[in-house]
Parts: sequence; C-alpha cells; structure tokens
Amino acid sequence: MKASLKFLSILILIVAFTSCNKNKEQQPEARTATTTSEPLDNNNKGQAFIEDDVATPNILQIAMGSKDHSTLVAAVQAAQLENSLVNAGPLMVFAPTNAAFEALPAGTVEDILKPENKNVLADILKYHVTPGNYSKEFLTKFKKLGQANNQDVQIEVIDGEPMVGGAKIIASLPAGNGIVHVIDKVLLPPNKNN
Repeated sequence: MKASLKFLSILILIVAFTSCNKNKEQQPEARTATTTSEPLDNNNKGQAFIEDDVATPNILQIAMGSKDHSTLVAAVQAAQLENSLVNAGPLMVFAPTNAAFEALPAGTVEDILKPENKNVLADILKYHVTPGNYSKEFLTKFKKLGQANNQDVQIEVIDGEPMVGGAKIIASLPAGNGIVHVIDKVLLPPNKNN
C-alpha cells in the first residue's frame, strides 16, 4: 500500500509538472513596458519614466517632443511634476510656448527655476492644468475653469475664440490622457500677478 501511494504521488507530481510547462508554452507572451536605458535616480521614478512605443503619446511625451516647449519641459522637471502629466486623466493642459516664457519680465524664468522656488513654480504649473478633455470650441461655453492648484482661470470669448486667462489657444493636440492646448502666454495665478 505504501509503495502504491508513493508511486501515485510521484505520478501526480510528474503530471502536474508537465502540464505547467505546457501551459507556459501555450500562453502568449505578456507585453512589458521598456524602461529607459539611463539609470534611475531618486527623482526619476514613476510612470513618467516608462517608455511605451505603442500607445498614443501622453501629455508629457507631447511636450517633450516639441521644440517649442523646451522651457515648459524644463519647468516641469524642475518642479518634479513629470508623473502628474502622465496620469490617466483626462487632463487638459494649457502649454505656453518658449516665446510665451520669453515674454515674461527679464530674469523671471531663471528665478522660478531655482530649487528654492520649487513650490512657487509648481503652483504656477498647476494653474495650467484642468481635469477634463475639452475642445477649443467647447471651452467657449465656460466662464471659468477650476485648475489643479485650486484656483479658477477666467475664460473670455473674443470673436468666437476662447481666451484662457488672457491667453490665446494657437493649437490643440489630442493626447493619450487628455488634450494639450498650446497657448501664447504664461498663465499666472491671480495672487501671483503684481
């Protein structure tokens, strides 16, 4: 009896082992995200640093791929908000061009990019982000939008065009997690205007 139980146990193990191997061979290979080849430091962790070649670009990827938004990307990196721009959303980002940043008073950009001004910079950048995914045309239906920094930005319609905080939308780009509205002016939260 002991010999037959031992034989039966071995037989069950062999069957279980071979069926596990067959299941592994039959299952399709899971897709995995490719990470960047650069080593990650403490500041380069999270969704923003995973490469995905098959999905529609997210808001951060669109900004990073635009030569007209290098100042915005530098500001997002200085404020360490990269992961916020790759969230599932939907998010609507009003993205000032490099020319919009250059139009600020001399020394402003350099000053807000300093590490000691990280919180001020983050507040300004969050003032450019709204939950939602609204077209430029749909924005004409609003008087104001609640921004990610818990303040409202005013919308005014001039000649049928929405002006967001006084900025004109010059282009709109759909993203995998929302939409990017390219604007011609940096939006400053009301308490930051002097």
